[in-house]
Amino acid sequence: MSTVSTELAYFSPPLDGSRPFTSVNADAKTGQRATNWVTEVHTVEIEDVRGKESNYTLDTAGFQYHTRPSKHATFVDDEEIRSEYYPESIELIKEVTGASKVVLFDHTIRRNRPGDLDTDESKRQPVLQVHVDQTPDSATARVHRHLPAAEAEKLVKKRFQIVNLWRPISHPAIDYPLALCDYRSVNAQKDLVPVTLVYPDHEGETYGVKFNPLHTWKYKKEMKQDEVVLIKCYDSAEGVAVLTPHTGFKDPSAPQGAPPRESIELRALVFYE
Repeated sequence: MSTVSTELAYFSPPLDGSRPFTSVNADAKTGQRATNWVTEVHTVEIEDVRGKESNYTLDTAGFQYHTRPSKHATFVDDEEIRSEYYPESIELIKEVTGASKVVLFDHTIRRNRPGDLDTDESKRQPVLQVHVDQTPDSATARVHRHLPAAEAEKLVKKRFQIVNLWRPISHPAIDYPLALCDYRSVNAQKDLVPVTLVYPDHEGETYGVKFNPLHTWKYKKEMKQDEVVLIKCYDSAEGVAVLTPHTGFKDPSAPQGAPPRESIELRALVFYE
């Protein structure tokens, strides 16, 4: 079994007991996101699952690897990404999940640029913090935010999910790859804490993840541009993996001078008849 030992940043609640929050954008002067909670660093083992990907599915582990080259290749222009990469990605998500309807509601390109500040949507860096993108409340709010009211009311009564589709772009993801925590090792009642996400014009909610020594961490070493991972952020169904905590991390086995990580993640509302 091939593993690496590295430090991950976990969540620790505010010391004064107040509601935890994080600002989406970093302050232009300090380079820091405003927040009131504390990061807690722990050393963990992360297993490389290359060759064993079939052991991990969206409904068992909360994530699933797949190989599919993208027709869109440049990933520079947002409008081209929406017109070219979105349609092929909807088909891929439907194919992997068996969903009847998929609505992509946004995307983020991340480029590791040491020294740059993560001050707006165009400058997103890899997230080096264990987190889950959605809570049940924010997932339901997402459906209502992006679909007509009458349609949303019907869709949330059936099974729905929020799934991210993550892909390296430009070159393999050697520098700061993505680690995923197997849902089967998560204690959802104890490990997950809702954190208010403060946008310039509204509020969302994510989960901060508290350290649990039972967490089992996985990654696929040197993921290539034709390799993707689907990351479950929410599932309304019972008896399956509901989500997967995840984070970027510094791979100590990466060679010196590896090109800085570049990746794209799409966020999808996934519905079932």
